Amino acid sequence: MRKRLDGLVGLSIMLFALSGVLYAALYLTMGRGADIEFYTFLDIAFIPIQVLLVGLVINRLLALREKREMLDKLNMVIGAFFSEVGTELLDRLAAFDYDFELVCECLLVNTEWTPKDFALAKKSVDDLKRKVDSRLAPLDRLRDFLVGKRSFMLGLLENPNLLEHVHFTDLLWAVFHLTDELATRTSLDDLPEDDHEHLSGDIRRAYVLLLEEWLAYVQHLQSAYPYMFSLAVRRNPFDPDARVEIP
Repeated sequence: MRKRLDGLVGLSIMLFALSGVLYAALYLTMGRGADIEFYTFLDIAFIPIQVLLVGLVINRLLALREKREMLDKLNMVIGAFFSEVGTELLDRLAAFDYDFELVCECLLVNTEWTPKDFALAKKSVDDLKRKVDSRLAPLDRLRDFLVGKRSFMLGLLENPNLLEHVHFTDLLWAVFHLTDELATRTSLDDLPEDDHEHLSGDIRRAYVLLLEEWLAYVQHLQSAYPYMFSLAVRRNPFDPDARVEIP
């Protein structure tokens, strides 16, 4: 740090000296001291405007560029999550959803979808009650899947870019909580009624957040990475006719 500061001071002195030499050369060759003085003060008067341009406008543009780059990195993290965990987790959580068929009707994403289609799908899914019941599918299979993916999801939390995406962070915490609820029970067989109600609420929370994030992620892929969007459509967990193989 000290070396960097010394280098900056040295550079500043050198630039001031160079400016003095150039002004002196201009005076000796042109001999118009009044004009040099006038234009010098004119340049000094322009300094506040330069500070405004550099400090506000240019820095703002640089900040926007950095934010776009950060969001691109974040979307890569989200993509890794869905490739490793999210898509299959959607399929497993959907098994507990009474309204699964209605959700499927809303989320039959295809390559012809427009932003308006995505907006309508989001509204349709938000309007569904999405009644979730922890008795509809084996809880031990869901537990084993989540426990097996816990290390991967913990690694995602180490990414500082996640701080810029509150919704995705909330999703991860909801999935972690569900994992802990399932993993810390000695047995998932013959659970009391209150336990089933509690687990139904935990499953629903993770499921709803995952649905919303999946829809936003697929829409992002359509505009930014069409080839990845094609695969996401062919892996759509809500399309019973979806096939990874290209027909």
